[in-house]
Amino acid sequence: MNNIENKNTLDPETLSPEEDAVSLRPSHLADFIGQDQLKEKLSIYIKAATLREEALDHCLFYGPPGLGKTTLAGIIAAEMGGQLRVTTGPALEKAGDLAAIISNLQPMDVLFIDEIHRLPAAVEEVLYPGMEDFALDIIVGKGPLARTLRLRIPPFTLVGATTRLGLLTSPLRARFGIVEQLNLYATGELSRIVQRGAGAMGIGISSEGAQKIASRSRGTPRVALRLLRRVRDVAEVRQENGISADIADIALEMLGIDSAGFDEKDRSYMRALVELFSGGPVGLSTLSAALNEESQTIEDIYEPFLIQRGLIERTPRGRKATQNAYDYLGIPWNGEFAHGQETLFPDGPEAGEWSGE
Repeated sequence: MNNIENKNTLDPETLSPEEDAVSLRPSHLADFIGQDQLKEKLSIYIKAATLREEALDHCLFYGPPGLGKTTLAGIIAAEMGGQLRVTTGPALEKAGDLAAIISNLQPMDVLFIDEIHRLPAAVEEVLYPGMEDFALDIIVGKGPLARTLRLRIPPFTLVGATTRLGLLTSPLRARFGIVEQLNLYATGELSRIVQRGAGAMGIGISSEGAQKIASRSRGTPRVALRLLRRVRDVAEVRQENGISADIADIALEMLGIDSAGFDEKDRSYMRALVELFSGGPVGLSTLSAALNEESQTIEDIYEPFLIQRGLIERTPRGRKATQNAYDYLGIPWNGEFAHGQETLFPDGPEAGEWSGE
């Protein structure tokens, strides 16, 4: 029998969706689960900056989406005693947009720019003196009467986040004193995140139920918490006392996520690669057309997990399916199968059929 822990730390009836989302984010470094090496380094950097009464050096976090880059920015602001100001690279269309934000910062504030690799070049130029000298250069007037004014701004910390580090310009990347990669999470870490999230939602969850959700979360906390919300919906509609392993299985099966963590999009990708293109190699643009998906979505969302699990390879000639992909789909590795065969995985592989080991 599953032991469901009742963690009614917050009443979900009193939380708006926005408050519910915020409550799932830890506000202190000690409460942040996973990324242990990064946490240890950040704790030293933050303590040293606090002792010197200086702003923390500018930070750049990169890695797949959903690993906690925004959460870390909020934690840095809380630990440094400042406020978090959030924006995105695409939202800063003009230099004046960034200048308005920077000029209103207070000492020790944290400015978080998501998708910082998409900053326009003109905006980057305004950012450079702000990062290096805590100053803002403003051009007054036009033509021969134009002159530059330098305005001092309080010490602040810029935290940039990107999923594509290679797209950052070298001058911008060089101005970050702390550059760290966030990695995918282990199942045990995700299980703890799910249990913490369930407690914040005010719903009980068994360790087995948390493990079921964690094992299908693609190594990503954002996915784990999204699945937790959907499993919670099922538990509440079925008037269950909490989330057990059985309820988690029912909800995840309804969502089309199998025991290996693959959803229908993953299975469509592998079927296209194996059935339509004989296992590859095939170019990304061709796969994009076959799947009716954007190339960047395939490259950033689907492929990292499939590569990590050893089902596909990125080669100079294109994408290739590995033997693991054939085993997962139940197709002979030598490629001897009939296209259009009705018995080929009409509903995807059975749960537990492929372990990935």
